[in-house]
Amino acid sequence: MADACFPASSRISALNCIDLSDSDIRKSVSLLKQACLDCGFFYVINHGISQEFMDEVFAQSKRFFDLPTEEKMKVLRNEKHRGYTPVLDEILDPDNQVHGDYKEGYYIGVEVPENDPQAEKPFYGPNVWPSADLLPGWRQTMEKYHQKALGVAKAVARVIALALDLDGDFFDKPEMLGEPIATLRLLHYEGRASNPANGIYGAGAHSDYGLITLLATDDVLGLQICKDKDAQPQVWEYVAPLKGAFVVNLGDMLERWSNGVFRSTLHRVVVDGQERYSIAYFVEPSHECLVECLPTCKSETNPPKFPPVKCGTYLSQRYIDTHVDLSTYQKHQA
Repeated sequence: MADACFPASSRISALNCIDLSDSDIRKSVSLLKQACLDCGFFYVINHGISQEFMDEVFAQSKRFFDLPTEEKMKVLRNEKHRGYTPVLDEILDPDNQVHGDYKEGYYIGVEVPENDPQAEKPFYGPNVWPSADLLPGWRQTMEKYHQKALGVAKAVARVIALALDLDGDFFDKPEMLGEPIATLRLLHYEGRASNPANGIYGAGAHSDYGLITLLATDDVLGLQICKDKDAQPQVWEYVAPLKGAFVVNLGDMLERWSNGVFRSTLHRVVVDGQERYSIAYFVEPSHECLVECLPTCKSETNPPKFPPVKCGTYLSQRYIDTHVDLSTYQKHQA
């Protein structure tokens, strides 16, 4: 942890930009493939979600995080990872962080009724919602955004499939994105200045767990990526906010599927004391999906590098590893 808090000449990463409205699919595939080989991050523009609606989602997110702590704790996350996550609830880089992440969040998954057989599985079940009297219209806004973001994710997944020499609808199968574990997470960095030299981060260094992540941000700089996690010292570059765009990054499951051809890249959040809001949309295949090396990514000279794993098993362990045990809060509230 030798890097300074905020170097005078901060690096800004140059990312490829994929236009989902471009009729030249070969151009989009080429740009995306190069981004996936290079750093696993890229922008997506003209994705079909209006700026007006994005502004409304951010406004509604702020309304929730502006509530008193005791109101937010009434919707504390449950064992299905739905609901509010307080500051320091998550520690993503325990080797380098002295505390957890200096951010608070709110998980919203695919709505599954309590009496649905699917609800017996991890990551499936009803969502936890703030009172409609307290935040009228809040649930409706978030459910609408959840639906729209899934449509964008599926469009991006089709370009990824083509970049991996697969059929464009490869990820549309029911066991994959036909019945996904898609999770919307509102995030708020309350302004605690990061100091990497002292182990203080908005969000510690990590790679995402699933297939892809769509990230919408405000205009406050904070997200950093490390293109080569094995380099010594590691080199961190900021990803500049781009109005109207999603920042898209690849998750660990896509790295496993692609046999390491496409990379899941380390990233973190380092803030300078300003408040920052972002909205992450994590897209994973269904609980039962077996993630194993794709046929186009292996050969006799390049055998599979990762053993097959069920999506639900992998996700459950990653969440256990990075979140505070819920019993900790129950003790405090007793």
